[in-house]
Amino acid sequence: MKLNNSGLTEKAPWEAAGYALPSFDREAVAQKTKTLPFWIHFGAGNIFRAFQANVVQNLLNNGTLDRGLIVAEGYDYEIIEKMNHPHDDYSILVTLKSDGTVEKTVVGSVVESLVLDSDNAPDYNRLIQIFQSDSLQMATFTITEKGYSLTDGQGRPLPQVAADMENGPTHPESYLGKLSALLYTRYRSGQKPIAMVSMDNCSHNGTKLHDAVAAFAQAWSENGRVEKGFYEYINDPGKVSFPWTMIDKITPRPNEAVEEILKKDGVEAPAPIVTTKNTYVAPFVNAEECEYLIIEDAFPAGRPALEKGGFIFTDRATVDKVEKMKVCTCLNPLHTALAVFGCLLGYERISEEMQDTTLKKLVEGIGYIEGLPVVVNPGILNPRDFIDTVLNIRIPNPFMPDTPQRIATDTSQKLAIRFGETIRAYERTPGLHVEDLERIPLVFAGWLRYLMAVDDHGNAFELSPDPLLDTMRPYMAVFHLDSETQPSPESISRQLEPVLSDAKIWGVNLYATGLAGLVCDYFSQMLKGPGAVRATLEKYV
Repeated sequence: MKLNNSGLTEKAPWEAAGYALPSFDREAVAQKTKTLPFWIHFGAGNIFRAFQANVVQNLLNNGTLDRGLIVAEGYDYEIIEKMNHPHDDYSILVTLKSDGTVEKTVVGSVVESLVLDSDNAPDYNRLIQIFQSDSLQMATFTITEKGYSLTDGQGRPLPQVAADMENGPTHPESYLGKLSALLYTRYRSGQKPIAMVSMDNCSHNGTKLHDAVAAFAQAWSENGRVEKGFYEYINDPGKVSFPWTMIDKITPRPNEAVEEILKKDGVEAPAPIVTTKNTYVAPFVNAEECEYLIIEDAFPAGRPALEKGGFIFTDRATVDKVEKMKVCTCLNPLHTALAVFGCLLGYERISEEMQDTTLKKLVEGIGYIEGLPVVVNPGILNPRDFIDTVLNIRIPNPFMPDTPQRIATDTSQKLAIRFGETIRAYERTPGLHVEDLERIPLVFAGWLRYLMAVDDHGNAFELSPDPLLDTMRPYMAVFHLDSETQPSPESISRQLEPVLSDAKIWGVNLYATGLAGLVCDYFSQMLKGPGAVRATLEKYV
């Protein structure tokens, strides 16, 4: 069973092994797509293959669509060269359901794959041709939040970006420079409309994409590399829109257990590869069953009926409410709490933590008791139902190979949004009192305890990458596990005052909100020796 055009001419073995196959005429779809492209996606990674590509496949199968997807990869060209091309753009979606069943689908909706490389003349010229097409309605993106950055960590322009802004759109080298140059070709071919739709998991993603592209348009206009009208084109939402979206679907790295399933089925060479840019990619994607994509309905060139595939179209304000509901209350805070305490308590799977009654009760309290009172119901998704799904289906799914160590990455960058927003909402909401928050301060104390890099058994462990580790570790170095010389909450407060007052970390000054004392009290109790973290959780949860 080879995953390519020739291997799929024999459908019987695939169907006998339980694989759902494309039921549309792929050759006809491919030809029409290449002639009349309507959707190009940038970012050939796992979430695109598991989500957007599968939705389009379903719509091709039921006749809603008659054209497929074109995908371009602008960061790691090896994904296209070593995975898409050898498999004729087919991939296998393995959906890992919480009831223990596995659903296997051969996805064939992607019918053309290209590299976004100005040095690759055939592919780059084809991309120019696509962007000049009257039929093109949208370009979408899953390039990660970092993909929209024009500066480094110190705020300095990235070298390729600076060069592209100076040299203009003729032969760009940076990702956003190449994208902006493609838009310029669309402008020059008649100022044709298009929706530029970021589908990355970051707040106000459309604005991030707009600001990056507009920066190039402005620089090129000012230095005479393009006509002044290009900047006006980019900033005219009737011609170029940058909708906000909220996406939610877990697609971890290719899992060995899934690879074994495919091998036993007879699929040839299902093993993942690791590219030179350290991307893990395989002929298959393993993913959870739950998925959400909420999109601001702003498409100046029109759009197909993608709502028939499960996408939800609405206005910008509603997208913002859904994003805040997920990130600030109903999912991300629960994940962070489990990540911090999972590392301390020795768990290796997030799903296993949900079998721990204390941890389960902790995240239920964060979501239902402390979070829900300040959630603004977006109307299109019910917050309580969303949390129900998160806590009862998504996080406990034993087939999702997600680890607390992975989710603990960059925690210092997440606390302000995932918990600080709730604290601020308590401050401004009549009838609610910040001092009633007990579980969120417990997570804060847990993170401080985590930063000691010693688990609850007294064993050292490796902290996950975080940009503030070098800043935080000196403050934590004075603390150790010792029931005899345990520091008082007051002495902890004096030592950590610069940390606890830093609103960039917590979203608020913990002293100003009155929560610093409780955080120090919890942290003090977690220092009483091995087992103190568990004891503190059981005492207060």
